[in-house]
Amino acid sequence: MFSKFTSILQHAVEALAPSLPLQEDFVYHWKAITHYYIETSDDKAPVTDTNIPSHLEQMLDILTQEEGERESGETGPCMEYLLHHKILETLYTLGKADCPPGMKQQVLTFYTKLLGRIRQPLLPHINVHRPVQKLIRLCGEVLAAPTENEEIQFLCIVCAKLKQDPYLVNFFLEVGCYDTQSEAKTPGEAEGVKENLSAPDTGQPQAEEQADPPEEPQVAAAGASAGPTTNNNNNSNYNLVTSLLSLTKSPDGRIVVKACEGLMLLVSLPEPAAARCLTENTELCELLTDRLVAFYKALPQSMDPLDIETVESVNWGLDVYNLKEDAAVFTGKRALISFLSWLDYCDQLIKEAQKSAAAVMAKAVKERFFVSVMEPQLMQTSEVGILTSTALLNRIIRQVTSEALLQEMVYFLLGEDGGPETVATIAQTPLRHRLIEHCDHLSDEISIMTLRLFEQLIQKPNQHILHNLVLRSLEERNYLENKPQEEREPMENGQPHDAVDLEEDPLFGDDLSPDRRLSSSDWLSSSPPLSPEHSKCEGKTEVHKIVNSFLCLVPDEAKSSYQVEGTGYDTYLRDAHRQFRDYCGVCQRWDWRGNPKPFEKCNLDSPFFEGHFLKVLFDRMGRILDQPYDVNLQVTSVLSKLSLLPHPHMHEYLLDPYINLAPGCRSLFSVIVRVVGDLMLRIQRIPDFTPKLLLVRKRLLGLEPEGINIDHMTLLEGVIVLEEFCKELAAIAFVKFHATASSSP
Repeated sequence: MFSKFTSILQHAVEALAPSLPLQEDFVYHWKAITHYYIETSDDKAPVTDTNIPSHLEQMLDILTQEEGERESGETGPCMEYLLHHKILETLYTLGKADCPPGMKQQVLTFYTKLLGRIRQPLLPHINVHRPVQKLIRLCGEVLAAPTENEEIQFLCIVCAKLKQDPYLVNFFLEVGCYDTQSEAKTPGEAEGVKENLSAPDTGQPQAEEQADPPEEPQVAAAGASAGPTTNNNNNSNYNLVTSLLSLTKSPDGRIVVKACEGLMLLVSLPEPAAARCLTENTELCELLTDRLVAFYKALPQSMDPLDIETVESVNWGLDVYNLKEDAAVFTGKRALISFLSWLDYCDQLIKEAQKSAAAVMAKAVKERFFVSVMEPQLMQTSEVGILTSTALLNRIIRQVTSEALLQEMVYFLLGEDGGPETVATIAQTPLRHRLIEHCDHLSDEISIMTLRLFEQLIQKPNQHILHNLVLRSLEERNYLENKPQEEREPMENGQPHDAVDLEEDPLFGDDLSPDRRLSSSDWLSSSPPLSPEHSKCEGKTEVHKIVNSFLCLVPDEAKSSYQVEGTGYDTYLRDAHRQFRDYCGVCQRWDWRGNPKPFEKCNLDSPFFEGHFLKVLFDRMGRILDQPYDVNLQVTSVLSKLSLLPHPHMHEYLLDPYINLAPGCRSLFSVIVRVVGDLMLRIQRIPDFTPKLLLVRKRLLGLEPEGINIDHMTLLEGVIVLEEFCKELAAIAFVKFHATASSSP
């Protein structure tokens, strides 16, 4: 009661007293605080019952006013007084002793406001960054401490200041170990403070500074305003990161988010020493991966892939949720959102991080999460487990955007090998082999989900994905016939006996001569035509022929789209134009030259192997008439994405009907031709084939209600997918040609 009366009386006296010069006023408030410790014997009363908070606030107001009245960057006498009299050091000691109770909270608030309000750089001063560093070590010591909110505010303002001037971070990389005895709290600490505060104070700068204590970091020994010493010691302590990591374990979600934000700022600092210390001498990598593993293991063993695919995207820190509502939607939704939210944080952290730190963190996620936890899930034999883990992996691939994490994830899935693929080596990377085999799994659900995974993967901006899966097999162009004319097999009508003969096929017109086909170099290169007589006008004729070669593949009696409105070829043209433009944007920085590799530089004698991935896709394409509708949609979707790639070999192999294939080789066009040949034989055995086909198409489009079962439903649905796929390939070929023609000189 007496202390409250004294506080009221003092405020009244201050209100009536004439205004003092700023420095005298500042010194007065500081002396009022020191006198409390000298004169008060009851140190059990909380600090809120004293005048200390008011005096500290007044000191901050004076410092802010002083800076506002002076030229930018000029240090006033009040700030000089604070620096030379080591006021922050004294406040740190009082806060560490928490004397009176609650003083730590007041000190943290004072530091935070001082760094936040004062515009001139304070951290380069030894009498600022040294006590700031000491105070940092006090943060996060106790979980769920009453000062957590003030601790995180203080740490975040320090992070913000380092973001403004990254080189200052070297002040906070402490070399070696500290004398823990000198830092330990002792029962007599408050008494020692009182003795120090009782020394006479003239209000003027001290004539001689005390020597720096020996336990201080090397970076702090450079003088009051000296630049920080770059720290290359591998035994450095990064206490700012350590304290933030401690606060990420707080039960208060708001504190956790703020701590994560602080870490986001620190990892982005460009200083190499800080990046090295961050990854080598802190537990940041362990925090990221351990929490990711914990969230993943909390997921149900079995989840509906549709739930995994369609759950709303969640940015880390923003996952507001209702446990009752989430459980009502599907079991495990809350756990899934928590996992995806933390994955998003890891991804964004690595994306923002300094390059070397990002690489280390990404490798840690690969080794401690992907290899240790996900790989056994993907390699298991349980179909339910395979389906759930593949769906989760698909969602992870979709969500990852950081270059470093994507690279490590790709190496995890496909391996790092970039050399030619052979039949003997396809199993050398077990996970890659297993995933590709799952594209042709006995379970249609697993096949569809794995095909979706690869479709997602080939659209990511990573060159190794496409090179590893497809391009390395096409690099030498040894899918083409390269024998001299006299050594080739007997020719029939100008082509090998086993080649796809478009000349003789009644499906194609007489003007589809192989001699006048458009080479892939003309499709994809912006260079002039290969020969003077190959004019631009003739090129347009050629693309018309190639487009027709796809459009005419399916015989008229197996076509049904022309009888249904809105299923024309023009729809595919619009989609192909947009998708090709997007692909070109992704592939622009890769070294994909417009012309195919010259024959003389190709190793044409090596046997051609289309690669495990294309082999499985072609095998499935060859069975399109006997597979479920959803499987066919997914197979053709992956193949169309590959056909869109602006790579000359990919274009030649997938979209050129006229290439002379080497013996035993197949292309996408040749696979489709064989399917069509089989279809024409089977059509003859099905009565009323065309009306049934039209009815099935209308049912698929929702134009007809489901009625009686129709015989040969799988075949009829396969024919519809085949027709649509040929239209799509024709549109892609047309768009790729015209995109190239418009960029040609």
